[in-house]
Amino acid sequence: MIVVAGSFLVTQNGDVLTLIASLVGVTSLIFLARGFAFGQVLMIIFSTIYGIISFRFNYYGEMLTYVGMTLPMAVVSLVSWIRHPYKKSAEVEVSKLNKKKIVFLIISSVAVTVAFYFILKAFNTANLVPSTVSVLTSYIAATLTAFRSPYYALGYAANDIVLIVLWVLATLTDLSYLPMVVCFTVFFVNDMYGFICWKRMEKRQSV
Repeated sequence: MIVVAGSFLVTQNGDVLTLIASLVGVTSLIFLARGFAFGQVLMIIFSTIYGIISFRFNYYGEMLTYVGMTLPMAVVSLVSWIRHPYKKSAEVEVSKLNKKKIVFLIISSVAVTVAFYFILKAFNTANLVPSTVSVLTSYIAATLTAFRSPYYALGYAANDIVLIVLWVLATLTDLSYLPMVVCFTVFFVNDMYGFICWKRMEKRQSV
């Protein structure tokens, strides 16, 4: 959070909304990494603010992805996590992927990606290809989160890499978007940390 706030102070005429989104997003990942459902509440808030920021920069892919997909999936995940606590604790119960879930994930991912490509193209989305890839990685990550799988974190880590590229391109146009680059860099670190935590949770819960 200090790194994100520091990047905001370095930029001139920094966007306060970008700072708020970054701080909320970073905080949500801390709770998600520990398997706490409150992280999903913060993700809902982050998705809303991030959608607004993306709209302002004509990143319609990001706007549609987070408002139309990540946000609803965060709501679904929140319900799923609350309904499946580990031994009545605040920690969510880790679930294993089965063949049925994997097949659903593959088929639905292809369908969503193809559909969003043409939707984003119709909206003249900036940086169309990276935006489409972002949709794919976001969908996979959001679905794995609802499945309560440790691999959700790897999905979001892949998405973070795409978003770092997108916001670097935006920052080259407007330096006030630098905090978003820093935000998703920190996201990447936290998501890798989240994967490690969830694998430990999975091992501990299976004993």
